Amino acid sequence: MWSMIANLLWFFGALAAMEGVAWATHRYVMHGPLWSWHRSHHEPRRGVFELNDLFAVVFAGLAIGLFAVGAATRIDAFTFSAAGVTAYGALYALVHDGLVHRRFWLPLKPRRGYLLRLVQAHHLHHLHHERLGAVSFGFLVPLDPRRLAEKLKRQRETLP
Repeated sequence: MWSMIANLLWFFGALAAMEGVAWATHRYVMHGPLWSWHRSHHEPRRGVFELNDLFAVVFAGLAIGLFAVGAATRIDAFTFSAAGVTAYGALYALVHDGLVHRRFWLPLKPRRGYLLRLVQAHHLHHLHHERLGAVSFGFLVPLDPRRLAEKLKRQRETLP
């Protein structure tokens, strides 16, 4: 029983930790030294893929590495952490690429609540097309509605 609880804690802990990893990577890596990859995400897409999609490959490599270590050592913590990282990646792809950017068909169109705030927060980030100055946040934890409205208002006031 204890091992099942521990494995679930590893899974959900890794899934939750990926929100912080996503925030830090986006703020300090994507809008930092690897802007050359991420810039493609702030420009109109030409074709099915964009250079920014390489970040998904990097994170998939992290999950694959954790799965490999788990298999080699038979330590469940690595395997369930890898599953948590993978689950975050699947949620990210579904919400970011499907719901926000409509890169594939998704029947859901948020009109209120949590999912609408996710979409609005991400679009707020995309109001700025330069490496510096964009609003940064994680992805699955959007800004609260008051802060989001404040930031939207301020961002619009600074646009030409």
